[in-house]
Amino acid sequence: MPDIVLITGTSTGIGQAAALHFARQGYSVYAGMRNPESGEVLSSAAESEGLSLSVVANDVCDPSSNQAFVQRAIEESGKIDVLINNAGIAGGLSIEELSTEFLRETMETNFFGAIDLTQRVIPLMRQRRSGTILNVSSSAGRVSVSPTMAYSVSKSALEVASEILAMEMKAFDVRVCIIEPGVVLTPIFGKGAEAVLNESSPYLKFYNAFDQAMMPNFLKPEMPETIAQVMQEAVETDSAKLRYLVGQDAVALVKARNTMSDEDWVKLGSLYEQELALELTKMMGNERLLDEQEVSELMSQFGGIE
Repeated sequence: MPDIVLITGTSTGIGQAAALHFARQGYSVYAGMRNPESGEVLSSAAESEGLSLSVVANDVCDPSSNQAFVQRAIEESGKIDVLINNAGIAGGLSIEELSTEFLRETMETNFFGAIDLTQRVIPLMRQRRSGTILNVSSSAGRVSVSPTMAYSVSKSALEVASEILAMEMKAFDVRVCIIEPGVVLTPIFGKGAEAVLNESSPYLKFYNAFDQAMMPNFLKPEMPETIAQVMQEAVETDSAKLRYLVGQDAVALVKARNTMSDEDWVKLGSLYEQELALELTKMMGNERLLDEQEVSELMSQFGGIE
């Protein structure tokens, strides 16, 4: 029997790419998504390519939905070999301007949903002394930059939980890995807070600087398929790591932060907008900010970057 893989958040982006990739590599995939009608790409591929891939309704914020997701795989396949907690939303504002409602929504999706599913799968893997849990975090889980508070906090929490889980599961031969992408060309940038930027915000420089620093990364983003390949490596390698940083920008940013003291990092907040934007740009491995024409062309190329 092929290995059984459960993946959340598979309607688009990394989740969709991972579902297709693992199915094409011979795995039997249960692709969870909140609205199964969004799974036409996966369903069509499964039918046309003869893949073992089932689209399943799953809302990670609903415990009963998570239980049904796990139960279906067990009833049909008798086991779960790999759980990929991928579902997530982005977005964030300054701490003062962020609503607690959105913070809770982000934590429910990015953290509590993953923990709930993990808790339902752990006993099965522990008893079999076999299995892999992949948690999709972000370089933002390692380096926190204003104004990404909600997203960074949710991913940081997932990082800590994953590290503890990896220690606990080691004695039971269950593998736990954290996937930490930088900028990936996915719709996640549109799945966040629908806040209208207040042009009189006292934190406006942080919003503008962050946007400017991020733009050069879209000239050479990682593709979802690359993340899926890293996931397969994490599952199959004989020398698995806890963390997998993916993307030049992610590697550069984490390295830059690790060379700075906490005090020097905090001092970045005193810089002027353009100074801050340029510093963050360099920390992500880029030498300069994009000019207005380059930004316009880039947004036109991708139909608008959210």
